[in-house]
Amino acid sequence: MPRDTIGEALEWSGRLWQRVKTIRSPLAATAERRGIGLSAKLLLLTLTFVMLAEVLIFVPSVANFRITWLTDRLTGPQLAALAADAGPGGVVPDQLRMELLRTAQVRAVALKRSNERRLVLPPDIASPIDDTYDFRASARPRGMWNELGLRLRLIWDALSVFMAREGRIIRVIGEPGMGAGDFIEVVLPEAPLRAAMFRYGLNVMGLSVIISVITAALVYFALNGLLVQPMMRITRNMLRFSQNPEDASRIIVPSQRQDEIGTAERELAHMQEELTQTLQQKSRLAALGLAVSKINHDLRNMLANAQLISDRLSSLPDPAVQRFAPKLIASLGRAITLADSTLKFGRAEEAAPRREPLPLRPLVDEVGDGLSLPREGAIDWTIEVSDDLRVDADRDQLYRVLSNLTRNAMQAIEQQDPGKGHIRVIARRNGKSVTIEVSDDGPGVPEKARVHLFQPFQGSARKGGTGLGLAVAQELVTAHGGTIRLRDTPKGAAFEIDIPDRDH
Repeated sequence: MPRDTIGEALEWSGRLWQRVKTIRSPLAATAERRGIGLSAKLLLLTLTFVMLAEVLIFVPSVANFRITWLTDRLTGPQLAALAADAGPGGVVPDQLRMELLRTAQVRAVALKRSNERRLVLPPDIASPIDDTYDFRASARPRGMWNELGLRLRLIWDALSVFMAREGRIIRVIGEPGMGAGDFIEVVLPEAPLRAAMFRYGLNVMGLSVIISVITAALVYFALNGLLVQPMMRITRNMLRFSQNPEDASRIIVPSQRQDEIGTAERELAHMQEELTQTLQQKSRLAALGLAVSKINHDLRNMLANAQLISDRLSSLPDPAVQRFAPKLIASLGRAITLADSTLKFGRAEEAAPRREPLPLRPLVDEVGDGLSLPREGAIDWTIEVSDDLRVDADRDQLYRVLSNLTRNAMQAIEQQDPGKGHIRVIARRNGKSVTIEVSDDGPGVPEKARVHLFQPFQGSARKGGTGLGLAVAQELVTAHGGTIRLRDTPKGAAFEIDIPDRDH
């Protein structure tokens, strides 16, 4: 390659490199302050690996160039040897010998023919030979490992030319063509070889730099567009989203990519949506808890006054008053206890259950009386609980569980057309646990509500419901070490509660 062409190419590659350096994303300034950014690392690694590949190509190519150059030096001496043989008596006049040596660019030529080695063109001045290189096929080793060793030795010989001292004289042995003899050997200075290898190395190096810059730029732009920029977009969004996770406008908008980047964007968007909804719900619950605490504070005082009045009513001799006054007092006492527990819930968790063996049938009767069941012509109320069945539980908490489930069944029946139905409570003992089932023949639980059935504000099965009843029921049953689940039924809904006995 001409020197001016190499210079123009290098100048063009320099301009391209300057262009690459000027293309920066808006995050580049921040990346410079924090350290080397992902784009810069990608560019540096690309340039490094491409240049490493070029070096691995450059070294063998220089070794091949040296072999070719030395082999070509055997052609001219071979013609000179043929011309010398054509002379009278095989003797070459001094003037012709000088011309032949100058034309062949060597100092001496020897030829072996018919087991006779003859100095065809002797040197003017005898010079010591520093090294000998034999390129004959018979001198090549056999076997894979020997061939590999030969290749490595040729590479080392080529690199040694650049490090050798000035004025070295070498001898090259090769196989002549055209039946000129068994082999031909020439003696020549190494300086022309070194100069030729320097020129060749500069040309290859210049071309390698051009290829490296072009390849690095193409790889950089491709990977930067396919990987780096999308990753930086995800990183910027994560940083922005972390500043205010409750702001739904900060959720990333996934691209239409179907590869791993697109999957990461879609999963990140889904995770951010769930986190935003959860935080918004927590904020609403916190505000609701504060409001409920304030309401309960005043409601507790009102209920206390109502309890005092009901105590005075219980002293009246009227039979109807005597019949309902104890139930009214018990309901008011339970309401006051619940108000106190709600106020405590803002500071701590639900109180631990105070368990004791208690008859279940009276408790279920009390739940029905509290909800005015049965309701003639609207809701039938059936209790299939034996009088001797006892459950190891906290009376007030189990009442709340059964009351919530029964109230949900009533509301589901009232929403259907016609608003008539049947609620059934069944209980049985299974070894060391008691199973209680509250079922109805209403419209059942929608499939959408089943996904978040026991989550507050999400598991409501009716329009306008909060889903708190089932959430409270699950929390209380779990505190007893039991389980609550929705059982599949052909019609309506059926909730099963398992409450195990305590280990004594």
